[in-house]
Amino acid sequence: MSLLRRIERKDSSSSRPAPQPASPPPSAEESIQRRPVPRARDAYMDLKTRVQNRLLTELDPSMDVSRTAEVQDTIRELYNAILQEESIVLGRRERDALFEQIVAEILGLGPIEILLADDSITEIMVNGPKKIFVERKGKVQRVNIAFESDEHLMRIIERIVAPLGRRIDESSPTVDARLKDGSRVNAVIPPISLIGPVLTIRKFFKKPLTIEDLIRFGSVTEESVEFMKACVVAAVNVVVSGGTGTGKTTFLNVLSSFIPEDERIITIENAAELQLRQEHVVTLESRPPNVEGKGEISIRDLVINSLRMRPDRIVVGECRGGETLDMLQAMNTGHEGSMTTLHANNPREALSRVETMVMMAGMELPHRAIREQVASAVDVIVQLERMRDGSRRVVNITEIQGMEGDVITMADIFKFEQTGLEDGKIIGRLRPTGIRPKFMERIEHAGIHLPASVFGVAQRMRY
Repeated sequence: MSLLRRIERKDSSSSRPAPQPASPPPSAEESIQRRPVPRARDAYMDLKTRVQNRLLTELDPSMDVSRTAEVQDTIRELYNAILQEESIVLGRRERDALFEQIVAEILGLGPIEILLADDSITEIMVNGPKKIFVERKGKVQRVNIAFESDEHLMRIIERIVAPLGRRIDESSPTVDARLKDGSRVNAVIPPISLIGPVLTIRKFFKKPLTIEDLIRFGSVTEESVEFMKACVVAAVNVVVSGGTGTGKTTFLNVLSSFIPEDERIITIENAAELQLRQEHVVTLESRPPNVEGKGEISIRDLVINSLRMRPDRIVVGECRGGETLDMLQAMNTGHEGSMTTLHANNPREALSRVETMVMMAGMELPHRAIREQVASAVDVIVQLERMRDGSRRVVNITEIQGMEGDVITMADIFKFEQTGLEDGKIIGRLRPTGIRPKFMERIEHAGIHLPASVFGVAQRMRY
């Protein structure tokens, strides 16, 4: 059914339409289905633009938009008055749908506001004004939503970045930002993008995932969780590795929840996403340069500064460059139990990435010296992977054991084994390899005694 079922002009002498009771807010799917079919789109856009422009003209510009409920009530009163004054008659569903979209334009992020409200969506990808994709349960699909034009999409992007003191224009065509709820935003505009403005939003979990959630999803097993919890409590240095969209930050957040309450934690991120529940947490966020190219505060600056803040643990959201050297030095000089993430496809590649990023610090260090520092600083690499069925799993928990010659030696403590494929879903389990880590003594000194079955030893003894 067309959204604009009936738009009628009546004589000014016509009777006033009876007020319509407010109906419950529609779901994202219902809102998408209500959108006009192409034949009615021009009439719909004309009405929407006309009503919206009048609302913007008549709204008090000094109104406190942070008081959302009051602002919405004010907008609704004006909206109903405008429809009545222009003698526009709509059914209840059409009236509510039009109101919802106009409010999204005035107070929110336009067409994608309903996607942000849908908890089943984890990522929103806007490829120019007419193509919008979302990720649900690890699968990407296109949705029947569009912006009116490049200019419309640009207005929404500017609405996101302006409150953060950031800019996006031809001289600075890319920007990283975040929404009020913590969702991570990246925008790219022409001339860098050839398809118009591109907007990518990694949604922020209103309710952080817990370790129980990850076990239920099959991302980890109870044995591997018991081991990782022991590692965190015993102040073992951990690197979480994985490709884009594998859930590194989510997993880092879960691991951080095991840090004891009496420790001082400094978190350092480009865009604050970690949601630590401990009481003694200091959250630091990097800052890009201003319009004049000054005032930048990098992750490396924050890591160096954090060492003067008496941290027990340093948690860096992601290492991307020279800050990796400072992170390793912190891990080696009394800040055990620190954690970070990085992009790599397997544990061996993760070590190569660390080595490369240390060299980006600009210090002329021999390769062996770098590897020795890596081997002494990093204790465990947790490797995440996004599987073909869209699921995200831990596929390796690997100990860094030391050096043999010029090579860093490693051993898998847990490794994912795929056992089959059922209805397109990968069947498998993260299994212990039977190897006990060399740092077990540190775990025991922390008062933690892991049963041999955690490492698969008991099962092997049966054969």
